[in-house]
Amino acid sequence: MRRRGFIAASAGAMLARPALAQSSWPDRPIRWIVPFPPGGSTDLWARLMSEPMSAALGQPIVIDNRGGAGGLIGTEAAARATPDGYTMLFTITVHVTSPVVLRRFPYDPVNDFAPLGKLGVTPLVLCGSPSTQGNTLAEFTEWAKGKDLSYGSYAPGSSGHAYGQMYSDEARLGMTHVAYRGEGPMLQDMIAGNVACAFHSMAASGGAIRARRIRPLALSGTRRLPSLPDLPQMEEAGFSKRFAFSGFIGLLAPARTPQPILDRTAGLFERIMADTNTQRRLLEIDTIPAWLGPDAFREDIVRSLREWETIATELNLFVQT
Repeated sequence: MRRRGFIAASAGAMLARPALAQSSWPDRPIRWIVPFPPGGSTDLWARLMSEPMSAALGQPIVIDNRGGAGGLIGTEAAARATPDGYTMLFTITVHVTSPVVLRRFPYDPVNDFAPLGKLGVTPLVLCGSPSTQGNTLAEFTEWAKGKDLSYGSYAPGSSGHAYGQMYSDEARLGMTHVAYRGEGPMLQDMIAGNVACAFHSMAASGGAIRARRIRPLALSGTRRLPSLPDLPQMEEAGFSKRFAFSGFIGLLAPARTPQPILDRTAGLFERIMADTNTQRRLLEIDTIPAWLGPDAFREDIVRSLREWETIATELNLFVQT
């Protein structure tokens, strides 16, 4: 009887441990993996959101920049992390685009993660570098014809890669793609005039764009930018509707993270997104707030993956690694 009672008590204690761990979460720093180097737009958004989230949780949130392979390295690390609430992933549309284009699926973009919230979207701005000519898209395109030029992207398989290739194809420019390990390195090469053009986010490159260190020509998506209200969309400039593709910016956790931790994080994220100060800070960097909760964000990820597979097939946008 004593042994049977001891076994029952031990089993009960073991079952209680996860609940105790969840109820005390977080009791140490949390790590947000950003699958790009510091200085890019994803890094900036992550840091902007981690500040109020850290204050609400009472624990530091450490940004872990793990760039490379179009975001696959950092994302795979997040997928394989212990699902205890202490490792999360702050990412963008490369979450679904890179595996498709690179034909490598070291993680399942849908089933290996628990979506927590979508922050919003941001149009990408096609910019010309100082080594080029033309103040409008039409002028730039005319200048570029017949020249041996290259366009940059912040990652192979990214939407910036696709937009660059679509522009090159539709304008019949035959430009060469140059992939970088993030937007920061790409911006440096653009300012130096080492590539002719690239699609940039205003979050990371807005200062250089507004200072005309690189010239804005047109933008992707379906909404104009608050700070560049006269800049036309690619479709308005005569290019195809494929440039209307819009992805996401958001926070995810590894699948099988305890539901109470997911619920608390998602609730805080939603509360922070509803704050007028957060909205103001996002709009200041031309990021359009478009909150989606966990279930709707999952549907948005599935939609983005499906649409991207179609675009990649149409463009034959596959990268040999």
